[in-house]
Amino acid sequence: MKFTLYCEQPETGQRARFFYDNLTSELLREDGTPVVPVGDSNGNENEATAFAVSKTTPGTKDRIRTLKIQLGLGCNFSCDYCNQRASLPDAQVAAPRADQVDRFLSGLTSWFDGGVDGMGADCRIEFWGGEPLVYWKTLKPLAETLRASYPRAVFTMITNGSLLDARINDWLDRMGFLVCISHDGPGQSVRGPDPLQQQRSHEAIRNLYQRLHPQRRISFNAMVHRGNPSRAAINSFFRELTGDPTVVIGEGSVIDPYDAGGLRHSFRSDKDSLAFRRTAFADLRHGRMANFAVVDQRLSDIVGSIKRRRPAGRLGQKCGMDRSDSIAVDLSGNVLTCQNVTSKSTAPNGEPHRIGHVSDFKGIRLTTATHWSHRQDCTNCPVLQSCKGSCMFLEGHLWDAACDNAFADHLPFFAAAIEHLTGYMPFFIDGPQRESRKDIFGLIAEATKAPVAA
Repeated sequence: MKFTLYCEQPETGQRARFFYDNLTSELLREDGTPVVPVGDSNGNENEATAFAVSKTTPGTKDRIRTLKIQLGLGCNFSCDYCNQRASLPDAQVAAPRADQVDRFLSGLTSWFDGGVDGMGADCRIEFWGGEPLVYWKTLKPLAETLRASYPRAVFTMITNGSLLDARINDWLDRMGFLVCISHDGPGQSVRGPDPLQQQRSHEAIRNLYQRLHPQRRISFNAMVHRGNPSRAAINSFFRELTGDPTVVIGEGSVIDPYDAGGLRHSFRSDKDSLAFRRTAFADLRHGRMANFAVVDQRLSDIVGSIKRRRPAGRLGQKCGMDRSDSIAVDLSGNVLTCQNVTSKSTAPNGEPHRIGHVSDFKGIRLTTATHWSHRQDCTNCPVLQSCKGSCMFLEGHLWDAACDNAFADHLPFFAAAIEHLTGYMPFFIDGPQRESRKDIFGLIAEATKAPVAA
């Protein structure tokens, strides 16, 4: 087993050891018996082994079920940690030409089959900016044509909410969109302007929330970072804003740094990381971040992986863009690593982010990404099963910082899942990971030397 978990019952102080393997999802007591009875040790028999993409083993695309349409990176905000900022010098801010939209739509059926029924029943179509509503004159006819062709597809859009009005709200509702409002709650100042401070946009956001929330089609998406570390504070902010104890908060992860701005808002030291981990774990245990969708998602994922004995080989990257059935395209038909880059951008590994064109669909090659299995820090990480490798195209010091952020982000959830399954709270993880990552909350420096009950 890769990891020894030193744990303690908070109420009694009794200690115990457990053994955990991040590659097989086995969790054993010290006597070798499984914590969870062995059921279907192979999990879902239909779940395929993930393809380990890399520069030398590129991924391909086939039978698309998640279609991400990049309208352009133009935005009326300038968020300091934006994951698109690194591509902005190459971004085309102007709206796409009408003939681009027409050509895109006319050629779509040559590579997108519309799902199992041809009407989008098992498909998701996402409309991306920048800020998508900057491209309203393009977005409206594009989405209406796609809705007519694929009436059963899920439509999604992330917006900062500043350009919403009654007309757009009515259209989003009629078109069946799932809408995510990007807002960081008490940490919004890092994003720049606050649409909730402007009467017109505030009223429009509240109106859209009142229309879509009963249909479970709206969330507020908040990011966590060094200057906005408390999910409990974010949770309280949106409950107070909406007066709704069931308000859904999406995103909720610690940021990945894509440039100097992202680095400024990343954890800068082990002290930063430890402080965040302690606070996050306490907030988890006391239910202070209950409105975050990520809470149930991550806890269910970790607990489920252990119950099913999920092999790590079935894990793709966290974003899903390494999957053959997920694709990001611009309206010129360029296929991109993901929706956050442009066809003119270059990935940190030196490969162009333009990985092909829909006119040569079989020729698409995802050469810009690195699967977690090619990174030693991932294979030696106890939170691999929930983290799934951070951003797949970052390299060097940016990936190192993203890895540090992700580790701090996922470790409290891992600890909470272990406590849920065993009744013991882990405080020290011994294994092949970095020394600075073994003392989970920085509370017991000599934990491995303490007596441990059998």
